Amino acid sequence: MSFAEPFLLQQPLNIIFRDQYLVAVDKPSGMLVHRSFLDKHETVFVMQTLRDQLGQHVFPVHRLDRPTSGVLLFALSSDVARLLSQQQEQRLWRKHYLAIVRGYLPEGGEVDYPLKEQLDKIADKFSQTDKDPQQAVTRFKPLQQVELAIAVSKYPAARYSLVALQPLTGRKHQLRRHLAHLRYPIVGDTSHGDGKHNALFKQHFNCRRLLLVAKQLQLPHPVSGETVLLSAGLSELEKLFIQFGWPIDETYYQQQFAAHFPEEK
Repeated sequence: MSFAEPFLLQQPLNIIFRDQYLVAVDKPSGMLVHRSFLDKHETVFVMQTLRDQLGQHVFPVHRLDRPTSGVLLFALSSDVARLLSQQQEQRLWRKHYLAIVRGYLPEGGEVDYPLKEQLDKIADKFSQTDKDPQQAVTRFKPLQQVELAIAVSKYPAARYSLVALQPLTGRKHQLRRHLAHLRYPIVGDTSHGDGKHNALFKQHFNCRRLLLVAKQLQLPHPVSGETVLLSAGLSELEKLFIQFGWPIDETYYQQQFAAHFPEEK
């Protein structure tokens, strides 16, 4: 699979967890979670594909943006879906992401930067447009760096950081917008990113996707109460990580998330 083809339509979804109440998949980049009248030409969706793959109905409880890959959880009944929604309202879920950003991000920290709600011209045409910005908080920590001997813009080389992210709120495009606010945009972001660096990855790595992965989701099981840890792979980005000399071992990232984003007491 090339970076230019985020998923192959004939392939089944990669199921990373399943019991009688829940099922989680590793969502490919470029695949919509469910049908949308905003993308009428699309014919393949995670929700319908998973339903057909399992032979039973599935109930979405959260979403990932189309270009983002990674952990996507579904309930197998409406009752469990309700319990999972309550967990999210109580902020019991812990989400961890990986992103490749432009530049050398010097240190970790927390972005507390309110975001104006992003409205779609069609879907939200009757929504209130003068709402105040909503609270949005993201923790971040640089993990790895790489310098490529490729001239970009006025610079003789290109520098990038691998960043671990933990959103503490769930605003639309929060991670993309917060990193752009820090002036370290995510590579491949066509809305908030840097076109020159997006073009560099297309030209030199045939990589046309957003370099953002929902790597890990931790939550209490809605029935048993036991901690469930769901981890996604790096997908087609694994080859890129190897080229950059970055770790691909799952244990490394679990350790990094635990060390830099400890649970709040």
